[in-house]
Amino acid sequence: MATVPEPIWVEFDEYTASRMLPHDPALSSALRASQEANLPSIQVSPAQGKLLHILARSVHAKRILEIGTLGGYSTIWLAQALPPGGRMVSLEIDPRHREVAESNLERAGLADRAEVRWGPAVDLLKEMVAGKEPSFDFVFIDANKDAYSEYLDLAVHLAHPGTLIVIDNVVRGGAVADAHTRDPLALGVRRMNDRIAAEPRLTATTVQTVGVKGYDGFTIALVQGQ
Repeated sequence: MATVPEPIWVEFDEYTASRMLPHDPALSSALRASQEANLPSIQVSPAQGKLLHILARSVHAKRILEIGTLGGYSTIWLAQALPPGGRMVSLEIDPRHREVAESNLERAGLADRAEVRWGPAVDLLKEMVAGKEPSFDFVFIDANKDAYSEYLDLAVHLAHPGTLIVIDNVVRGGAVADAHTRDPLALGVRRMNDRIAAEPRLTATTVQTVGVKGYDGFTIALVQGQ
């Protein structure tokens, strides 16, 4: 459920960006290329992208998993947080989105450390688990809300104690708190929340946000044991 941002929210995000987010040609180019390709303008905001970058650096992430690439804007923020030799894997179901994202990563000079895998995320994640892919230090989930609980389950299988998992768009304009909601996206988030509550390996919280993206929020979960 999208909400229209209040002017003051937009003004404050723009003010913050002017002080704390130096201009990055790679990020600006990625936004421009995504717009020219007519991709939906649903990527994280600059402030949210910087938050992801800081969180990934704070846990010293050497391997990052992203579920939902779109045009690669958040992918760039995260890949830039990797140390030398670090690796990022991003999953995207739409071949056009993948094409744009790969071009953006190439232009940003990050193609050597970030790859975009194409296909349904649940299938790709199951293949990664079955193939015993090395665990990830940081996971960002921003894809089909209906499947959030499945993404989370599989992400935990690909994690280790200390892995940080960030899940976007988990407030849905407040609809997630409505026990009688019929919104399938809100219901998907509610199923994920039930899963978190029942999973002893996770400790988590949700933060509500306002800004250029309107009213929403994100969940942060820490894997505390296997």
